Amino acid sequence: MSTSAPTEINVISLNCWGLKYLSALHNERLAEIGARIATADPVPQIVGLQECWTQEDYQAIRGKTRHILPYGKFYHSGIFGGGLVILSKWPIEESSMYRYPLNGRPTAFFRGDWFVGKGVACAKIRYGTGAKDVAEVFTTHLHAPYEREPNDSYLCHRTAQAWEIAKLMRGAAERGHLVLGLGDFNMVPLSLAHRLIDTHSPARDVWMLLHPDCSLGAAIDPVEQARRKPIPTAEYNLHENGATCDSILNTWRWNKGQQKKLGPKKPAIVVPLDREDPRAKRLDYIFASTAFDPSNPAAGGWVVKSAKVGMLDRHPELQCSLSDHFSVEATLVHSTFVQPESNKNEEADAVNNGVFLESPTTSEFRLPHRSVAGQLGFTTPPFLPVQTYDEILEMIYKYRRRERQQRRFRLGNFMIALVVSIGCLVAVWWSPRNFVAFLLMLLSTLGLGLGVIDGLIGGLFIGSEIRALKEFEWEISNTRAAAIGEPHVMADEAIQDW
Repeated sequence: MSTSAPTEINVISLNCWGLKYLSALHNERLAEIGARIATADPVPQIVGLQECWTQEDYQAIRGKTRHILPYGKFYHSGIFGGGLVILSKWPIEESSMYRYPLNGRPTAFFRGDWFVGKGVACAKIRYGTGAKDVAEVFTTHLHAPYEREPNDSYLCHRTAQAWEIAKLMRGAAERGHLVLGLGDFNMVPLSLAHRLIDTHSPARDVWMLLHPDCSLGAAIDPVEQARRKPIPTAEYNLHENGATCDSILNTWRWNKGQQKKLGPKKPAIVVPLDREDPRAKRLDYIFASTAFDPSNPAAGGWVVKSAKVGMLDRHPELQCSLSDHFSVEATLVHSTFVQPESNKNEEADAVNNGVFLESPTTSEFRLPHRSVAGQLGFTTPPFLPVQTYDEILEMIYKYRRRERQQRRFRLGNFMIALVVSIGCLVAVWWSPRNFVAFLLMLLSTLGLGLGVIDGLIGGLFIGSEIRALKEFEWEISNTRAAAIGEPHVMADEAIQDW
């Protein structure tokens, strides 16, 4: 490792879509993803991957990237694994896997979020010899939305998960370290989860720093239709909106008939960049902090140089996209703080130090609020509006009422199944024929088995979920109290047990 800290860090985040048995061609695609990471320009130093589920795929990527990213960690979680990976040019000093307390439902086995043990892969990476030359990297994949907000039944889970990763990033920043939050957050810009992270963590959404007027969802979503903007083209979505998901350029979003036209030795299908792209949206993010210490401005801090959507080229033989998501990539540069009253020209100073801070598409760094001093001196209100916390609390109450009803229903099923099972066994004594006795015993066994499953879900899993909701409610209520100037004290009795 070099004794001097780097002045530039290149970061990539990608959802690989590498589900075993479910994701088509995942072995071929993930091996090619490794090759693309190895040849990326600029050369990445930190990479966060999601949905890399198997050791086979992980080792294929490691084999392609080990020469530029010699350090890596495959994170284990849940029943089938968390699918999270962190690769680094520099040593990983510490590593942990933090599982979210609210993490889906075991009954939704066809969705799988609960079984994979969603959480945050955490890595402490030392990029220099200084005491604070540390990047704390957090890679995550939040719970998927299965309905549109605000009617998404898993919105409470995803909001709680955003709250948890914001706390982790805030703790890292308080240690004076560079913070990088990477992943598929399954949220659109300025959604509730996005606002929680952006306010309650010190990290900023790097894309919105450079493109503050980017879309807030797909063009067909009500939030975008309300802005009365024209439907964006595929090119505009890539370069201005940062769309990583559901793009018409991604072959996995094509219909089955179009996908059958792809493959080895088949004519290439080119999608014009000027075609309208109404469904594309941004779900993948890089959040980054400045690691700037106001008490020591001479030490400087990290600012965003550029951000782009990557992994656009298709597999060279299969002609399919490398994943059902595109990557998001960013470059951070270390810069000294220039006081606003200084006579120095900020950009000239950056150029003299070997760094020209300019966005490749919008030149936002030339605007005062996106300048080096603007980023290093960035402050944000420590709290969201009180109405937002009230909205979260109401969501918690509503979801908890739903889960309590589910708990009573499943425990009731268990009791009914137990009574029916005993009744069937008693009825066997008076059974006139053997086949009737067999049917009664079969009904007793199957009914009791299903009842026990319902009893376990209601008594254990939903009970655990309700207790996690209480913790989340306490933290939000405490934060709301602080937002209106009340003491940071809240009695446990204030958490309603109903």
